[in-house]
Amino acid sequence: SFPKYEILKMLPFFFFPVFILSVGEIPLKFILKKLLIASPFALFVGIFNPFFDTAAMYNFYGIPISGGWVSYLSIIIKFILTVTAALLLVATTSFPGVCLALKKLKVPNVFVVQLLFLYRYMFVLTAETMRIIRARNMRSFGKKGRGMKTLISIIGVLFVRTVERSERIYQAMCSRGFDGEIRLLTSYKIGFVDISFAITAITVFIIFRGYDVTKTLGELITKT
Repeated sequence: SFPKYEILKMLPFFFFPVFILSVGEIPLKFILKKLLIASPFALFVGIFNPFFDTAAMYNFYGIPISGGWVSYLSIIIKFILTVTAALLLVATTSFPGVCLALKKLKVPNVFVVQLLFLYRYMFVLTAETMRIIRARNMRSFGKKGRGMKTLISIIGVLFVRTVERSERIYQAMCSRGFDGEIRLLTSYKIGFVDISFAITAITVFIIFRGYDVTKTLGELITKT
């Protein structure tokens, strides 16, 4: 992590998402759309910084810039880098592949299985919720059936259906020989390219973190 007033040292880290976007041929529109969906959270987290930290830190063409605005921009940059890295991971690697990687990293099998179940049946639970809401809408008129009492009933029905479905799924899995371990059809092996990419990425990140790359580049540009 970087100090809250550090902005320039974080800019070189944008090289990583740009590189993955170009190599993976991932549409930039896809990443930007997802960033916009999650951006209100980051904007709200630091929105009060400019009001509490009013000490001027920089002067931009006669306009004083307070430390609050600098820290606010730092939060936004960290948000963009973090969310973009997560989106690129999802876009380039399947979720079962991520879980298999966690298993190879010696993450307890129970957590890996729970993640796979969560990913698999989250969509089933969402579809079940939409069916319940659709049935509620067809049986209610105006504002009737939209109160807190109805909402509590919907949550209760959803919970009961979820428990019943989970029991049926578990019984079906046990009848097919489930022993607590998920076995994927596709197996992944670490090759030379994977090791080279990991070593290169770690080395570059250490350089970006330990040295002021932007300052060095600025000095080289001014000298030339």
